This record gives sequence, C-alpha cells and structure tokens, in this order.
Amino acid sequence: MEMTESGEGRKDVLVLLEETEGETVLRRLNAEDGSVVWEFRETTRDVPLQVSTNVEKVFVVYLKGVSGAYNLKVAVLDTLTGKRMDEMVIGSRADVHGKDDVMFVGANSAAPVVAWTDDARQTLRVNVLGTKSRQEFPLPEGTVAVEIHAPHLVQSQPHFLVHSKTATGHRGEVFHVDLKTNIISKAYSLPLLAGPGSFSTSSDGANVYFTRITEDELILLSSQSHGILGRWPLKTGDSKAAAIHGVSEVIKKTGSQDSYAVRAAAVTDTDDWVLIRNGELAWTRPEGMTGGVAATFADIPESEDLARSLEQEAHINPLQAYIHRVRRHLNDLQYLPAYLDSLPIRIISSIRGTDTPSTDGKLVRDSFGFHKLVVLATKRGMIYGLDVGNSGRIVWRKRAFKIQKGSKWDVKGIQADESSGQVTILGANDDYVLLKTDTGEVVGAQAPGPDATTQSTAIVDTLSGPRLIRIGRDGTIGELPVYRAPTQSVVTRGAEGELKGVVFTPNGTTSYESTSWTFSPPQGQRIVNIATRPSHDAVASIGRVLGDRTVKYKYLNPNTLVLAAVNDATHALTVYLLDTVSGQLLSGAKYPGVDATKPIECAISENWFVCTFFGQYSLRDSPAQAIRGYQIVVSDLYESDEANSRGPLGDSPAFSSLEPIDAAAGGAALPSVVSQTYVLGAPVSALQVTQTRQGITSRQLLAYLPQSHGIAGIPRMLLEPRRPVGRDPTPAEAEEGLLRYHPAIEMDPKSVVTHEREVLGVERIIAAPAVVESTSLVFAYGVDVFGTRVAPSFLFDILGKGFNKVALVGTVVALGAGVLLLSPMVRKKQINMRWSASM
Repeated sequence: MEMTESGEGRKDVLVLLEETEGETVLRRLNAEDGSVVWEFRETTRDVPLQVSTNVEKVFVVYLKGVSGAYNLKVAVLDTLTGKRMDEMVIGSRADVHGKDDVMFVGANSAAPVVAWTDDARQTLRVNVLGTKSRQEFPLPEGTVAVEIHAPHLVQSQPHFLVHSKTATGHRGEVFHVDLKTNIISKAYSLPLLAGPGSFSTSSDGANVYFTRITEDELILLSSQSHGILGRWPLKTGDSKAAAIHGVSEVIKKTGSQDSYAVRAAAVTDTDDWVLIRNGELAWTRPEGMTGGVAATFADIPESEDLARSLEQEAHINPLQAYIHRVRRHLNDLQYLPAYLDSLPIRIISSIRGTDTPSTDGKLVRDSFGFHKLVVLATKRGMIYGLDVGNSGRIVWRKRAFKIQKGSKWDVKGIQADESSGQVTILGANDDYVLLKTDTGEVVGAQAPGPDATTQSTAIVDTLSGPRLIRIGRDGTIGELPVYRAPTQSVVTRGAEGELKGVVFTPNGTTSYESTSWTFSPPQGQRIVNIATRPSHDAVASIGRVLGDRTVKYKYLNPNTLVLAAVNDATHALTVYLLDTVSGQLLSGAKYPGVDATKPIECAISENWFVCTFFGQYSLRDSPAQAIRGYQIVVSDLYESDEANSRGPLGDSPAFSSLEPIDAAAGGAALPSVVSQTYVLGAPVSALQVTQTRQGITSRQLLAYLPQSHGIAGIPRMLLEPRRPVGRDPTPAEAEEGLLRYHPAIEMDPKSVVTHEREVLGVERIIAAPAVVESTSLVFAYGVDVFGTRVAPSFLFDILGKGFNKVALVGTVVALGAGVLLLSPMVRKKQINMRWSASM
C-alpha cells in the first residue's frame, strides 16, 4: 500500500491484492471517502510483489514464470486513469527463485529501484523502475543475507545502502541513483566489522542519514560521503545483546554545524526491543517472550553442597551422620554475621509489609513458597527463566535453536525435575533441550530434525522418578529401558484419532508396550478437546457435609479424563468421562446446537469438571424459544445419589478399575453425576483450576476473556450444580453455602485477577501451589505473559498488609516491661505475706 498525491492536499491510497488464484487487482482509493477511483486487473498467473509510484506513473512488480524459475515483470500504469502504458520483463528466466530473493522494491522516487540477488548470494542485481536494463554488483564473499535500506520521503535524495551479512560479521555499501540517466553508481563502502549489527535510514528534507549499530558503538553517516558525522560508545549496562534490525531518527542540533543527536530503536539477537539515545540505553523490553508455547513452574534448587551433604548423611550410620551434621552446622556459623546484618532490613520490611528480594542477585527460597521460577519457551527458540516472586525478573535467557524465518519451534512438552534441578523440553522434530533451572546452563541439546516425529508428550512415573516421554505420531511410544518405562497406564491418540490405553510389560532390561484398551467416538464425531487432572490435585476431604449433617461421598478416581467430541453434521457436542486404566465409559452427556467453529474447552479437578462452548439454550419461561450464547456446564461426581452411602463401593477401603466391586453388575462402579448449565456473558478460554498445597482452600476456575483481554477467577461456589432452581435455598442449604440458581454468570470486575492490565493472546494458564495453603501461583502465556498470586479463600494464614505490626510489637514490649517492673514488687509482697502468716 503506497501513497500518491492527487489534487490539493489529498493523498490517495494504492492497494495491491490477489483476489483469486491467478488474478491480481490494483485499486486506487479516494483518501477522503474510500471510494474506488480506478481499478486495474491482471488475469495472468504472475505472483504480485509490490506497487511503486512516482509523479507520473505507477509500477506493479510481479514474479513471472514457474516456482523456482522466475524473472521480474513490471507493469507501468497511468497515475490518473490506471491504464496500462507499458510492460517489461527484466532479467532472464531463473534469475529469481522465490519471493525471498527479492530484497527490495522502492515505494517512490526516493528509491525508484527493485533489487534482488541470486540464490548463492554472490551478486546483487538492481533495476531502475521504468527501464528494461539491470545492473549487477558483487556481494562480499560469504554473504548469507542482504537487506536494502532506502529513504521513504519523496523529497529525499535517491540514495540507498546495501547491508550484507556474513556468518562472522557485516558491512555496508552506499549507492546513488541518477534519475536523469538511470545509472546506479557505488558511492562508498563501509568496513566489514565482526559480529552482528544493524543499519537504519532517516531523512531530513533532501538529506539522507544512515545509522549503524555495532556490538560496541553507534555510528552516524551521511549518504553523500563516508565521513563519520557522529560516534557514540554503546552503554547498555549488563545487556550484551547485539542489534540486528533497527529504525532511527536524526536531529541536527541548532547552532552547530557538525553536532547531531540520534535516537534509535532496535531489535536484538535475543529478541529484545531497545531504545538507544546517543549511545545510552534508554529502555529495554523483553519482546522475545511474546509467542510463548510452553511453560512450567520450578522450585529454586537447593545448594548443591547441601544436597550432597544430605545425601551423604543418608548413606552412613546414625552416629557418623550426627557428627557430620554438627560439623556442617559449625561451618555454617561463617554466614551468621551476614544474617545478622540482614535482620534490620528483614524486620523493617516485615513491619512495612513489603517483600525483600535478594539484593545480590541470588535466588533464595522464601518461607511462604512465593519465590519460584517459571521456565518459558517461545516459538522463536528462546528460553527464559523468570523469578515470579520478584515481579517476573528475568533471571536468565538462552537461545535453544536458531529458528528459520517463517518457521516456529513446535514444543510438545516441558518438565521441571526438582530432584536434579533441571528442566527438560521436548520438541516435535525429535529435538530436546536439557538445562539447569537456576542458571539456564544447557546440559544437553539436539537440534530439530527435518521431520515431525512426536505427536505429544506425557509426564509419567517410572522406577527412576517422574520423566517426560515422547509419544509418536501414530500413538506409539516404543521400547524403553525398565528404569525409564511408565509404571502406570498412558493414554495416547492413535493414527485414526482414537484413544488408546498403553501399558508396559518388563522383559529383562527392556519394557515393551501393549494396548490395553481403545476408545473411538461414534461415527461422525471428532475429538476437539481432552482434559486431564493436574499433576498436583490435593484433596482435603473425601466427602461433602450437607446442611443436615449428612455426607455425600465424592467420587475421587484419579484415573479419569474428560473428552469432548462434536458431530459437524448434527451440531451436537458430547462430553465423555473415561477411566484411563480400563477405558470404561463412566458418564456421557449430549448438548445440541453447538457451534464447532468456536472454542470448546474443558477442565477437571477433584470430583468435578467443566466444559465451555457456544451453543443454543431454551428459556424456562418460553421453552420453545432458543437462544444461542456462550455456556459453561459443570458436573459433580459422587459415589451415590444418596447421602451417607457409598453405593456399590460400600465399606471397601479401595477399588480397582479392572476388578469391579459389584460382581453382579458386571462392570465398574459408576459415579453419580449432578450437572448444571450456566450462561456466560462473554467467551472464555484457557481454562485452569487453582492448586493449593493441601487442597483445603476453595478452588477457583481461571479463564481467559478474549474480548476484554483479562483473566477471571470464577469461584467454585458460583459453579455449584446443586444450587436450588426456581426457589430460595432452605436454611440447611443456605448453611451449606448454596445460592439460588441464576442461569447467567456475570463476570464481576473484582474477580478479574489481571485488574486494569490488558493481557493479549493468552493460550494457556498454569497454576502451582505455594507453601502457604491459602495461595496459588498463576502464570499465563501466549502473546503476553502475566503472573500473579490468588487466594480464593482469602489470606487466612498470612497477616495482611493492614495488620498493625507496630502495635503488636509495642504491646508485647510493654507487657514485657510491665512484667519486669512489677516482678520485684510481686515477689516482695509474696515474701511479706509469708512472714506475716508465720507470725
């Protein structure tokens, strides 16, 4: 889209688009009302690239030929009428292999050229638009990439810079275009410098300036000659990243002939966005964290020396272990002065209610469990370690792999191993990264291969501890050593989309997989979502106490998953609850009128699960009237319909999915399902349930709100399916905490955990428990990242910031002083009483 002058003060817009395959359309739109001034159509199968213009003509640049063997075609149009004036083909067949070979197409008379390179990046070919000839210029040896920088203002001189990048450095060459003779000449060359760097262009009237950012300085040059107008050393602090792309603005200081000020914004090789003013870093933004594809919480590792000492003490006799521990404690006395020095700061911060992160940059665990790390992997191949207890401070960052342009890192799984202090990341193309949690040091890595071999991953229990394993494209895992084989069933997706239960049988030192069950949805249905339990799903109570003091026992089967399948022909959604050990169908529900083009998501925790979708529902007052909207269905699972009854399980202390309790029934003990549907005022996605250490705190359903760009925490109490319908709750129900059923759930602004912040493009939300029971740690990632702490039942185990700690300390001190003052008086009185009694 380019601008062209039309009439007094009006600039129309040129729009180039490809409407159908082989048909290109160029429209000139009126800048005032958007109406079409004229339209040009090209029905050939040429590939449109760009449109350029000058005062008299419009140039449309195409790729002409077949894939891998193109040359350039330029159609010349009249600016006023859009009629074709001329057409020319530039170069020979196979000059251009694809769009990536065309480096630059100028927008106006300030850069009236089109430039492209050969496939080997050895020669730069340049054509002045409107002519049929081309000129060739050799590129530096070893060039791997080329960028063209030219001014965009019409009044600027037609000068441009060629930025050549090699594997070890970069250089620049400046060219001038003579508009009268259409000859391009090389003005001067800039030296080849080691390391990455960036060039940018800025204009001031006819003057054109080039700003060069290297690893250690910022240089300002004029397009007229190679003389340096200004040079500033880079002062970026601890940041050692190098600029790879940039834009700049140059201002000539008033009253000085040779004094300039430069402001440059650049993208670094670590995907940061920085602003540099005269060589000094003004600000930096870690924009590389956009596009997160996987994340996990990780505890800050204990000291390696401490871990080694504890392991040594565990393998020696008790007396030697005791002596070793005493010596270790005596050795720790060297840290006592530093601890005593930090006490005043800790006490003052405790009174003020503020947190005190480590001032020396070290990662230290806190007693509340708030200081954890989040390891985030992005689609660009970057990995970040974030301190969630210190406002998301970036502790470390690493580039796992160099991802090619147009591609992304397809991460299938991530796991933090607390015992080893390492994080494992598995990709789809048989790639992996193993790194240390606290420093980001890469322990092992394998680059992505050419083919995708991994369908998904799973964290499983093995004889050697929890491990992250690959699942192949056809749902197979393959042979594994006994110590790395899963000890429980693993659910995979087969080649036809079916679900399979896979178990491993040891034979010698190797375990072999076998399919224990298969579940395929009915014909016409396709699986759209699968929800599994969180790895940490603590349950504090096995039953729910009702208002009349009876108990409904929860169906607490840890081996369950929720599966959502839609039928595109009937627009029906079916939600299944499956036993992952036996493949038994435990429950199912069908919902008509569901729009499968909109997100369908589910979540499961404890003895309940939820699903959200866009579908139709009927009004209670007018059942014949159906309204479409966003809905959320919540289902509770109990062992029996009746209170104080465990149904088929009876008094059995345990049950097996493979050996039914009720032999007469001939099947597994099915749960009693209580469901209810609510209407949401806005769509939700990325469902997640809060997690706490013991599961005592009430749970919240976290959900992303795409329309308002926020994250809401819906209390579990609002999603209670046993809320009385059409009547007020009885006193017993009210004592239980049940509210009257209302079909609509409005998002209370107070329940939005992101508050006034807008969080864009959240793909997933993860949660982790803190040490204190009241708090759950939350982290969301996607386009933006957001971390916070939530307390669904409020901070019942932490003193709030409003607590008057000064008054408490003062009261204790006053009581202590009073005891010290009154103690002699009381003692004297007691002695006098004893003497008087004996007389």
